[in-house]
Amino acid sequence: MFDVSSEEEFQDGQVIFDEGASGDWVYVIDSGSVELVKNVDGEPVVIETLQPGDVFGEMAFMANMPRSVTARARGKTAVGIIDRDSLSTELNKLSGGFRLILQRLAVRLKAATEAAALCQVRRRENRVAKAMSVSFKSHAGLANAFTEDVCGGGMFIRTTSPLPKGERLLLHINLPDGGDALKIGCEVAWQRTGSNPAAKPPPGMGLKFVQISRTDQERLRAEIQKGLD
Repeated sequence: MFDVSSEEEFQDGQVIFDEGASGDWVYVIDSGSVELVKNVDGEPVVIETLQPGDVFGEMAFMANMPRSVTARARGKTAVGIIDRDSLSTELNKLSGGFRLILQRLAVRLKAATEAAALCQVRRRENRVAKAMSVSFKSHAGLANAFTEDVCGGGMFIRTTSPLPKGERLLLHINLPDGGDALKIGCEVAWQRTGSNPAAKPPPGMGLKFVQISRTDQERLRAEIQKGLD
């Protein structure tokens, strides 16, 4: 279906192109998956996860504008680079008016992407910066870490060894009230890799709560409220 000029392979977390880069190439996923990530106030927001057969990078090509998102591999991923000359040939077969319509659609899609990313960040605005001791099991065994911020539906944990996106874990949270540790079932919503825990923003993973008892939820909300008062 596509005239592919070459193929490339990427490892998990490897960047295919960066937000703001020139949009010279269009890609199709052969295997693996690709996350489209938007930077909002220094925080990475995953807009969409693409699967084999999906095309990406076309928006910058169509509208002749910089990349609106960062594309990074999720797991070992192979992509085909669609021949630019063949795309240009097909595009030039269209009337000038129809090409203008496609370019306008690409610009509107860019604006919608930015709005979606901002909406996700605003849903996190009630987070409170709070350092609490937590523990969870990883592939390397029991891991100890500290929270960076927390809300009623999730939290960010500072760690140089974040778990993969989508992985489930049982999180133990030690509250300052001295009671028993909270036990919350979580899922990794996103991750930020890096080897420097003092970096700004720091490496770690964003967790969303998927299972929490009413008692633990009330205790956690009371602790969050202390940070708002």
